[in-house]
Amino acid sequence: MNDPYENSGDYSPSEPLQLSVPDGCGGKRLDQALAELLPQHSRNRLQGWIRDGLVEVDGDVVSEPKRKVLGGERLLLAVPDDAVTTELPEDIPLDIIFEDETLLVINKPAGLVVHPGSGNWSGTLMNALLHHVPGIAEVPRAGIVHRLDKDTSGLLVVAKTLEAQTDLVRQLQARTVKRQYLALAAGQIRRDSGVDSPIGRHPVNRIKMAVVPESRGGKPALTWYRRLELFPYCTLVECALETGRTHQIRVHMASIGHPLVGDPVYGKHDPRLPVFKRQALHATRLGLVHPLSGRQMQWEVPMPEDMRELLDTLRHG
Repeated sequence: MNDPYENSGDYSPSEPLQLSVPDGCGGKRLDQALAELLPQHSRNRLQGWIRDGLVEVDGDVVSEPKRKVLGGERLLLAVPDDAVTTELPEDIPLDIIFEDETLLVINKPAGLVVHPGSGNWSGTLMNALLHHVPGIAEVPRAGIVHRLDKDTSGLLVVAKTLEAQTDLVRQLQARTVKRQYLALAAGQIRRDSGVDSPIGRHPVNRIKMAVVPESRGGKPALTWYRRLELFPYCTLVECALETGRTHQIRVHMASIGHPLVGDPVYGKHDPRLPVFKRQALHATRLGLVHPLSGRQMQWEVPMPEDMRELLDTLRHG
């Protein structure tokens, strides 16, 4: 009989985790068995740990997630150190739209980096989260499940527990999280449509993304856009994401000849337009199912001042 506490998932990330495959998992893939034993972690994360050689089955390292289990095997999981955030908390003001014991919804200003990284090791959203919710250090990536570019403003959801994070990741994978953006695109867009083109790393400039065939590493990406207001040399559109690839809206709109106004990477300045010092992109609406209550929830925030001023200039300038 299996020890019920052995598979509880209540463990220190710095210690190897010992598990036993239940008899009922016989015939299943190793990643499926682990997902049942550790429901607080996403299956993608567990597959990554297996491929990284962090899982032993009866003393042998197994790096293939699809390896079948019989039931009764002893598993040893070397939980990665980065499963717990080690960044430092910083007292950075947050514009909190919603908060309960499970979720935090933030209106991120343009200029705020989400994750620490090269050139931005402090002063990030993650540092702010660690100060606002100290316990979130126990959640991978401080509960962040999706990102906004540094110079994109708007709504972003953060999970305050492992269980909520796993649930939100699964919602994102199932494409049930609804995200709408307001964007000012160069040129005149005269009809509503969408862009269904895979996105991957640019084949030459690796710091950029591009439309890349799936055969060359591109991942499926779908963006819908709807015209809201037409100007002589640009168009205000609402974009809805079906997927969440890096720079998705910026890449997709540029790929159809309508790069975002102010985009320093995928566009170029049109002298007929006012100067704008960032990509004109704002995450205005966010909808999801609450991980704890199961209720459908939605939030909306207006454009920030710089985008409102840009539109006023276009309307009256």
